[in-house]
Amino acid sequence: MKSEKPKTVIGVDLDGVCADFYGRMREIASEWFERPLEELPHEVSWGMSEWGVSDKSQYESLHRFAVTQRELFKTMPMIPGARKYLRLLSDEGYRIRIITHRLFIHYFHASAVQQTVEWLDSHGIPYWDLCFMKEKEEVGADIYVEDTPYNVLQLRERGLYTICFANTTNRHIGSPRAASWQEVYEMVKANQR
Repeated sequence: MKSEKPKTVIGVDLDGVCADFYGRMREIASEWFERPLEELPHEVSWGMSEWGVSDKSQYESLHRFAVTQRELFKTMPMIPGARKYLRLLSDEGYRIRIITHRLFIHYFHASAVQQTVEWLDSHGIPYWDLCFMKEKEEVGADIYVEDTPYNVLQLRERGLYTICFANTTNRHIGSPRAASWQEVYEMVKANQR
């Protein structure tokens, strides 16, 4: 019996890579801080101090409200191209492994997981595996697509090929960088030659 060639595993982050986390969170922060939406800039740094988030505790309160009261993980718009190019990659034999660290605040994990699965299914995102974990390098992907600066650097320090999905929080991160899903697709294909 002929053994099948192992599939290349692509570890894909959700927030800021497939789902427009900052766009939806901006709307929720406007409501939370009772500030007009136009006062909150589109360009934000890690930690969102530009919107009025002053520390970790305040962020956790905002995040808890966003997930439990506004269904953040279910209501984010999809980043253009995510479905199209992930489907192309999946159809070409790549194994899509979604890796997200959405369970970092206690006591509403069920809501976070349910919203995540509903969002993935309603947007037609193909995936074989869904991993909720902080240590993304432990999922054994061959290629990573990530936007969080700390995660990109940590994965690269371990010698793992990591494409930084560009946004305003990671401008200081060097290549490989992708500003769109088409660029991600082209980089994945070029890496496999």
